Amino acid sequence: MTHRRLDFYWMRRAWLVMFLVSACQPQVASFPSGVSGEQPLDDPMQAIAVSAQPTATPLPTRPIYQPGELVDYIAQPGDTLPALAVRFNTTEEEILQANPIIPRSATTMPPGMPMKIPIYYTPFWGNPFKILPDSLFVNGPSMMGFDSQQFVDSQPGWLNGYVEYAAGASRSGVQIVDLVALNFSLSPSLLLALLEYQSGALSQPDPPAIARIYPMGYQARERKGLYRQLLWSANTLNNGYYGWRTTHLTYLEHADGRTELFDPWQNAATVALHHFFHLTLPLESYRQATSPEGFVAIYHSLFGDPWSTDQPHIPGSLEQPSFTLPFLPGGAWSLTGGPHTGWGTGDPLAALDFAPPSTMQGCVPTDHWATAVAPGVVVRSEEGVVVLDLDGDGDERTGWNVFYLHVGTVGRAPLGASLQTGDPVGHPSCEAAKAPAPTSTSRASTTGSGSPPKARWDSTWKDGLRTMAVGPTWAP
Repeated sequence: MTHRRLDFYWMRRAWLVMFLVSACQPQVASFPSGVSGEQPLDDPMQAIAVSAQPTATPLPTRPIYQPGELVDYIAQPGDTLPALAVRFNTTEEEILQANPIIPRSATTMPPGMPMKIPIYYTPFWGNPFKILPDSLFVNGPSMMGFDSQQFVDSQPGWLNGYVEYAAGASRSGVQIVDLVALNFSLSPSLLLALLEYQSGALSQPDPPAIARIYPMGYQARERKGLYRQLLWSANTLNNGYYGWRTTHLTYLEHADGRTELFDPWQNAATVALHHFFHLTLPLESYRQATSPEGFVAIYHSLFGDPWSTDQPHIPGSLEQPSFTLPFLPGGAWSLTGGPHTGWGTGDPLAALDFAPPSTMQGCVPTDHWATAVAPGVVVRSEEGVVVLDLDGDGDERTGWNVFYLHVGTVGRAPLGASLQTGDPVGHPSCEAAKAPAPTSTSRASTTGSGSPPKARWDSTWKDGLRTMAVGPTWAP
């Protein structure tokens, strides 16, 4: 048998476990469309109607605060103390002192909880207008009941009837949208609205040729066509959304040299859209897109007021279920990939790669099993993929789910199977996506958001003479 040689790493059977967050929906108050009302502005205004208007709505600005001045803030889904401290240029300790009701062990803040936050003013804060609630950004509970095929069929634009070879098969335009939405855990309605805003995909049956080549507006030779445009866009949107949650992204640098810090009261979905439009539009068009007359007006015309049905998808004090390692004890498995995104590149860090014992390199079969890290029901079993639903409701957009990638066909757990901790999920393989060796991916999520807060493992694993504890990093 011949073996392929790679100079930069050993090819070993690896599989990736991705931990996703699709939790219950807390019944709490949500914000109306427009600027958040937590803190008075120099030019206060009511909730903004998002129908298109002939002239731009003037946006308010924040006042200059005194150092350490306490400002009002209403907790948003997924807020954590470390992220709030960075956004308001303060410290976790100062926030805790100003809010003695918050325990030091707190993970996510309860959505809708009033808070006082010491703020230290920094200049160049950007637009305070909130475009879209987080619950409509992710492919979570708010997307249950939405039929993207039926919706696109009712539209006259070029997307209806579009066909492209993508991900190993000939797919319609809406099938490509659904595939990307599923893999990146993004709302399909968000992707459809962006396609309409950027290229008239839903309303224009015969757009300019450039619109079909670069329908999301990112003009790069290697990103031609709907599928590649959506892949880039989904990855960019997730980097913006989770970058705000983890504080990896706190500002933009515009082409004219100016720096724009995101408003501390902003939400993750709005920051993600700012990040996306910043990379696809000139400065003036970016400002238009992120205004009340921009993208949100198109979204409103297609799907109604996005804030009228907002239900926060991440509860307060979110805790990850107890997970074991995704393989049976006794074997010398290897951690071949540290925390990384579940799909694409960048944020969120939601996945780990493991390889079973092997004396051979390359894609050779293995008898070792990937196992269930917790009890659950298999809600997806297809080429290379198994999804384990931990709340048992049969929908991976709700509750905690564990996603296994690169699972071999032979022995793969079937759809509907009820598994207990340690039960076989399947054999690590090279199936699905790009894998240099038999590989299986596991990631955890809740309510469509990638990677759990304060993730932890209750097991250790041995590598030679070392005993190593393994834990994925998090981004609520």
